[in-house]
This record gives sequence, structure tokens and C-alpha cells, in this order.
Amino acid sequence: MVVIHKIEKRPRGRPQIRCDDDTKSLIIEAANAQFHESGYAAASISAIAQNAGVSTKTLYRLFPTKADLFACMISDRIGRFFLAVNPDAHANEDMREGLERILTAYGMLTLSHDTIDIIRLVIGESDRFPELAASFYERAIVKTNTVMESWLRDQIKRGLIALTDPHAASGMLRGMMVMEPQRAAMLRQEPAPQSEEIAARAKMCAEIFLKGCAI
Repeated sequence: MVVIHKIEKRPRGRPQIRCDDDTKSLIIEAANAQFHESGYAAASISAIAQNAGVSTKTLYRLFPTKADLFACMISDRIGRFFLAVNPDAHANEDMREGLERILTAYGMLTLSHDTIDIIRLVIGESDRFPELAASFYERAIVKTNTVMESWLRDQIKRGLIALTDPHAASGMLRGMMVMEPQRAAMLRQEPAPQSEEIAARAKMCAEIFLKGCAI
């Protein structure tokens, strides 16, 4: 009996190339680990490229400077927060539920171990690298405050709350939600809160806040 082995033909042309967005994600993940491990100044671009499985040429094409890479790492985190608080997906939800959801998402972002480590890094390196502080402020603090401020303005338009300065109120709301636990974790006096603790704190903050500005 003759056995005929089928020979698989390889597809012609070059092998499939990973898209830039996927490559960026791999680089950002590797950069996050490298920044946490070595700090900003000592972080090795070569090590980041190697851990991401790309060449340094590819990394520099996508992120021309280390500052660009750090900024995109922050933006990637904030992008996940934006997805979690997407107002279009929750247009008809109860106001209290909406505020609890936003505060919980904000707490999960800002009270995570990774974010606390990034804040420590920014504070520690800001004298030598002021662009780090500027990037973090614009891409993290300003953008998250804008999301909350926009939500508050929507509730004002709906006639559900009364606020004379929603911008300031947004800052106060964010501080009430995360300042104490974040400061304790940054100073290594308390562990970062778990998701259940964050949700409970969000519920309490929402109740206190809404009692203060409800119509």
C-alpha cells in the first residue's frame, strides 16, 4: 500500500505583519514593567524593545522619545477609564447609580498598585524631568476631571442637581473619593484598597455628595 503524504504549500509573500496598534500595546506593557522596575531615568529603551519582542528601530518609529512612551502609557490607562464611564452606554441610568459607577471606575484607576507606583515615580523624578509631571497632569488629572465635570453638567441640565461651579465640585468629588486611601498607600502606611472597598467608598461618597447638592 502506498501512502501519499500531502505536502502543505506555504503561502506566498511575506509573513503577516503585526499592526502598529498591537505593537504599541506590547511596547506600552513592557514599558510599564520597566518604569516600575527601574524608574524613569534608568529605564532602558533596549530592554523595553526586547521584552516587547520588537526592534529598537520599531520602538523609536512608534515612540520617538522616552517621554512620548511614558505619555502614551498614561493615555492608555486613561482610555480604559473612559471606556468604563462611557456616558452613551448609560444614558438612562439613575443619577445615584451613575455617580457610583463613575466613582468606582475612578477609584479602580487611581487606587491600583500600578497607578500608585506611577504617581510615586512622577513625584520622585519631576525635578529632573518636569515633562513627566506636566504629561501626567494633562493626560491623567485634567482628563479625568473633565469626564466628571461633564457628567455633573449633564445632571444640572436635567434639573437633578444644583451646582454653581461644577469644575470645582468635580475636583472635590475626586478628592473625597481617593485622597485619603491613595495617600496612605503611597506612603506605604496602608495597602491599596480592594475592589469591594472601592465600591463601598464610592457608594458612601455618592450619598454624601448628592445630599449636599440635590434639589
